[in-house]
Amino acid sequence: MPPDPYSALHVPQSATAAEIKQAYRKLARANHPDLHPDDPTAAARFKDISAAYDLLKNPATRARFDAGEIDASGAEKPPRPYYRDFAQAPGNAYRPQPGFGAAFGGEGDPADIFAEILRRRGRAGDGFAAPGRDLRFALEVPFLDAARGGTMHLTLGESGDLVVTIPQGAQDGQTLRLRGKGSPGFDGGPPGDALITLSLRPHPVFRREGATILITLPITIDEAILGATVSAPTISGAVSLKIPAGTSSGRVLRLRGRGVGRSDGTEFGDQLVELRIVAPPWTDAPLRAFMTESRSAPPHAPRSDLMAKAV
Repeated sequence: MPPDPYSALHVPQSATAAEIKQAYRKLARANHPDLHPDDPTAAARFKDISAAYDLLKNPATRARFDAGEIDASGAEKPPRPYYRDFAQAPGNAYRPQPGFGAAFGGEGDPADIFAEILRRRGRAGDGFAAPGRDLRFALEVPFLDAARGGTMHLTLGESGDLVVTIPQGAQDGQTLRLRGKGSPGFDGGPPGDALITLSLRPHPVFRREGATILITLPITIDEAILGATVSAPTISGAVSLKIPAGTSSGRVLRLRGRGVGRSDGTEFGDQLVELRIVAPPWTDAPLRAFMTESRSAPPHAPRSDLMAKAV
């Protein structure tokens, strides 16, 4: 059985939903198996962390766990209080019959005996169907597949492959549920589900904050001074971007609707383009002459306010 979910996430039982989410993200990144290829226990730790978060992030399952109705794996607990209360109720007629508890290794608790009867009948195939276990997996998703949506194959060894549909706008740490793709049920019970926890692979060009895409775009000195129309990458392809004349490094331009879309495709975020002026790696005589002459013109002092505020 997985450890206590609160202990697995290193949070108290009184933790808020935001604190639980923050703890999960921190631990999931620190314990991801891909970051610890030589640690055979990393996968187990990551699995326990994901299982704990999957249970606690849902207010309904968290409340049931806190009430003792389900265990750390999400399985139903036997209704022990009912039978115990029944046996101890004043004036009740329920009593273990002589020799009944001995068949199970002693007098025993009525609740334990009842649970054992259910287990034995279930093993004997007497119609006590039970659902199969949920299976949990970790899947690293390319940045653009998470932003735009796509499909990936998850190899399960002898159990074959799972085709996982990545929804548009998938989030880092998001868990997908594939109904009926877990362990087989018992005695005709339904199969469990497959729970796929996603981790997003970084991209060399794009960064992401929610539905907003961010990039840093290099531009030349003449493009900054004179203005220009340049090509800029977006997650849906290259677009034309107008650079205003007199642009400085650090200026941010907005491309509306070029960010990450919602899973239903009804709304898209924006892309923010931060401009960075890049000097050429070489200078020729005309360029040096032009720059030398520009220094003799009335000076431009971009650092004057900075220096004044520093004292």
